[in-house]
Amino acid sequence: MTEARTVTLQTLDAGEVTLPEPSWCVGHADHQPDNYRADILHQGEDVVLTFRGHFITDAGLVQSPFATHASPGLGGRTTGVSVSVIARTLDPAGLYSLAASLDGYADRLRDMADQLSAILAGGAE
Repeated sequence: MTEARTVTLQTLDAGEVTLPEPSWCVGHADHQPDNYRADILHQGEDVVLTFRGHFITDAGLVQSPFATHASPGLGGRTTGVSVSVIARTLDPAGLYSLAASLDGYADRLRDMADQLSAILAGGAE
């Protein structure tokens, strides 16, 4: 059995805060001692999309265990996936919906590639 991990972080408003750290959290390198308790953020490893060496977007697990807002899409106490291209945090249903939209977009790109190939081959304009 693995022991539960904890992390202690210095905050401006609450001093040292010790809290459970999820197994997927990669640490708190961005945390500053002048951050507020509500700003503590667990972050997972990013999944990055690049094309020919250019960054397109990334996504990763996030949780703000002391968040004070309950605005859907802005993160919170419930673990979600932060997706930079849309600047939103998604639940599983939202993430599946985004993936379906990206699949559809990829299909449209392939259709355009077929159209461009035909145009370049002199078959259509």
